[in-house]
Amino acid sequence: MKNDLLQNIERLHTTNLGILRLKKNLGLETNDIIDCCKQIIKQADDIQKKGKNWYVSFRNCVLTINASSYTIITGHIKERI
Repeated sequence: MKNDLLQNIERLHTTNLGILRLKKNLGLETNDIIDCCKQIIKQADDIQKKGKNWYVSFRNCVLTINASSYTIITGHIKERI
């Protein structure tokens, strides 16, 4: 599925605090968080734009990305029911 997020994937970035938050929330040990998030987006099960954010679902995680600046805001693991 082509959409603005995939077409602008090279604009993806985050802040220093965003890197720490993503590492903690997703349990990532890599130092290349941006590349890891790009891979998640490319393999996503679902990408939805809701309001000002993109929500990218892949397996059991969700990334939240600002739709205008392409800043990765946060990521989290989906709760199991």
